[in-house]
Amino acid sequence: MPHFSQAPEPWKSFLGELDREATAETRLDCMGGFVATLLYGLPRRPPTSTFCSSLRESNAQRCWNLASGRRASQKVQSVPGLRGCGQGARGLRRAAHRNVPGVYKHLRICALDPYDLALSKLERNIQRDRDDVKHLAQSVPLDLKILKDRYEKELRWQLGNSEREDLTLKLWTEMIEEERSGAAGRRNP
Repeated sequence: MPHFSQAPEPWKSFLGELDREATAETRLDCMGGFVATLLYGLPRRPPTSTFCSSLRESNAQRCWNLASGRRASQKVQSVPGLRGCGQGARGLRRAAHRNVPGVYKHLRICALDPYDLALSKLERNIQRDRDDVKHLAQSVPLDLKILKDRYEKELRWQLGNSEREDLTLKLWTEMIEEERSGAAGRRNP
C-alpha cells in the first residue's frame, strides 16, 4: 500500500516545502481525496486534500500560512483542492496512519482510518462521496457493523440533523450490501 512518501506531484513538492518551513515537529492530519487516493487506492486524479494541524503552535501556524497561500510559492499555490478542516472533521481524529519515519524531518503526517474517512463524507453525501464509500467498502473492505457502531458512538450526537444522516447511513449500507451481493452473484454463476 502506498505511503505519503510516494505522493504524486504537486503534493510531494508541497509536503517537502511544508517540512522545510517547519522548525519543530508538526502533526498534519490529512483526510479527503488525497488520503483515499494514496492510502486506499481510490482512482482519482488529481487527488484533493483537506488537512488540519494544531494552530496553537507558532510552527503549525507558519505551515498553515504557507499552505493557505499567504507565503506560498507558485508551486504550492498550484496544489489542487487544498482546504482546511471542515464540518466532516468533527470528532474524527483517529489518524491511524503515520508517515514513513525518516521521510520528513518535522512533519508527522497522519490520516483518518477508512471508517472515519467514510464517516467524514456522510453530511455532504454527493455522488463523489458515495463513490468513495463504495470504493472503501470494497477495497478495505469495510465491516458495516463497525461503520454503524462508529457512527452511533462517535459522530451521531455531534450532527445538526442526525435523522437525515441516519437515513444517509442506512442508504449507504443498502448500497454496499447490494454491491456486495451483486459481486457475489457475478462470481458464482
